[in-house]
Amino acid sequence: MQHVPTGKDCLDYSPCGYEGSRLQFRGPCRDLQRDHVICIGSTETYGRFISAPWPDLLDRELGLDCVNLGVVNAGIDSFLHDPGLSQILAGAKAVVIQAMGAHNLSNRYYSVHPRRNDRFLSASPTLALLYPEVDFTEFHFTRHMLSRLHAICEKRSAAVFRELKSAWIARMTALCALIPGPVLLLWISDRLPPERAEEIGDCEPLLVTREMLEALRPHLAGQVEIAAPRGVFSGTDQPLPGFSAPAAAVLPGPAAHERAAAELLPLLRDLLPADLRHD
Repeated sequence: MQHVPTGKDCLDYSPCGYEGSRLQFRGPCRDLQRDHVICIGSTETYGRFISAPWPDLLDRELGLDCVNLGVVNAGIDSFLHDPGLSQILAGAKAVVIQAMGAHNLSNRYYSVHPRRNDRFLSASPTLALLYPEVDFTEFHFTRHMLSRLHAICEKRSAAVFRELKSAWIARMTALCALIPGPVLLLWISDRLPPERAEEIGDCEPLLVTREMLEALRPHLAGQVEIAAPRGVFSGTDQPLPGFSAPAAAVLPGPAAHERAAAELLPLLRDLLPADLRHD
């Protein structure tokens, strides 16, 4: 997930919260006492610059509340560290988790903000020893920091990347373990999952590979992959102020959200109890 400015645009996201949670999600707020599906993710799930993100489209087609737990610039840690998450997940009939980047995780090399996981907080003594020539106080975002480390020394940055990939698998496994019902994984990007991911570019989810997704297979009821070429399936369906247009251009647009909902829909219908299916 790239850093996406959160200034005003033309959409009302109706931000809301749920009891016990410290996070702000995209609304409208849903009644968790009703039958529902939960959608967990970052900026792409929140639907920044999109009037009807994929959770809303699923909601319309399923005839069942789809709770959008998307958070702008969140990573896996945002959810695992939220005290209300287990309670929110408890009643879900199914959960869809967006594959989020591996760079926005606290690990043995550095720590990130507990809610805004794209924000770099501090380097550990281990990372400071690995890169003694770097002044880590100049970094505010994880992507910027990792890009600099990779540019200085690819061999040393490879050790950091290995740690992040291992941490990603462990955190995703822990998140799946919190969910009592079936779990689907959604990959939504401008490319299919790569075999290798050893560079810090602008592709999302950063540093996540096919091998990492395969490690999650035992914990999943299914997986959907949406490769939405930038410029074809990016952008917005809303007029935007000038400063927002570049940010919208690197995020999945309405067509990508429609594809994600269309491919998730039959899988969810198969997973739901018969009395909740609206074919």
